[in-house]
Amino acid sequence: MSEKRKPTAKEQSAAGENLSGKSVAPDLQRFKRVQISPEKLAEKIISGDVVALSQAITLVESTNPAHAENAQSVIEKCLPHANRSVRIGITGVPGAGKSTFIETFGKHLTSVGKKVAVLVVDPSSTISRGSILGDKTRMEELVKDKNAFIRPSPSGNSPGGVARKTRETILLCEACGFDTIIVETVGVGQGETAVHSMVDFFLLLKLAGAGDELQGIKRGIMEMADAIVINKADGDNKKAADKARGEFARALHLYPPKENGWTPKVLTASALENRGITEIWELVESYISETRESGYFRHKRMEQNKYWLVQTIEDRLKMRFYQDENIKRQLDKELLALEKNETTPFAAARKLLELWDR
Repeated sequence: MSEKRKPTAKEQSAAGENLSGKSVAPDLQRFKRVQISPEKLAEKIISGDVVALSQAITLVESTNPAHAENAQSVIEKCLPHANRSVRIGITGVPGAGKSTFIETFGKHLTSVGKKVAVLVVDPSSTISRGSILGDKTRMEELVKDKNAFIRPSPSGNSPGGVARKTRETILLCEACGFDTIIVETVGVGQGETAVHSMVDFFLLLKLAGAGDELQGIKRGIMEMADAIVINKADGDNKKAADKARGEFARALHLYPPKENGWTPKVLTASALENRGITEIWELVESYISETRESGYFRHKRMEQNKYWLVQTIEDRLKMRFYQDENIKRQLDKELLALEKNETTPFAAARKLLELWDR
């Protein structure tokens, strides 16, 4: 019997492997090797296969135009099985304890019979485009829970602290049977309208004693919040947390009432000591129950769909614009002209748009 030939480095590279034999992009490469159809992938997701879910999310997140059609096909087939969850957005400044809070909160949810998907967005470097994606190591207990699914994704250059395909990922998780979706954002402050436009309940984590009481009382992020949690309310910080709770509660009365009539609540919690977590979930349940009864829950979902329709059109147009060969060539010329001070940004933009309109 002839000895099996060892693949060359070029062949390994084509198969998505480096010289150590480890997969470079396992989900996408497996999808390509097995040649699994979008129909089969969607079928596996609907049956609750989290491996297929991971593969589909990788496919959806791919920037390769060749993957776009298959990704869209998977989403369309999963869509009838989506929209059956409670979506919770969680944000806060770096250091507010988001990862620890989400792990404790997620463990509580699975303990009461919920299936939880945590979509964590890691900030990408604006220089190298790299991202650490270390949230699975920060949530050591939750990642081992069979009723939890944690998916870190790089934010790339997306605004609003969410990954480019977070919206589609939510739909895939729902189709896979996860009834509670948590979206953690990078905590970029007042620019988080993107995550607010894809969740049902928006939770803002704050710290006491960090100058956050005054710094946090701003329009935008405060107006979006459905609840504020003063985290790390333990040890010597408990008294400061109680004081901050009162200050934020008073500040909320300065804002106009929300469209749905809901008055945001301020709570304290210690994710480290597992205190206040049950009360936070009870508050979320109360909000969901109240808005479903009033019809606002469905109304908000419909408004979000309209927003994402417009957003998708804008993204597609932008992508097609920059992929056009004529635009690429002219853009290089205009950039060179700018460097030589022979044109202005406005004149260059007008020329490019006129070329696109032809």
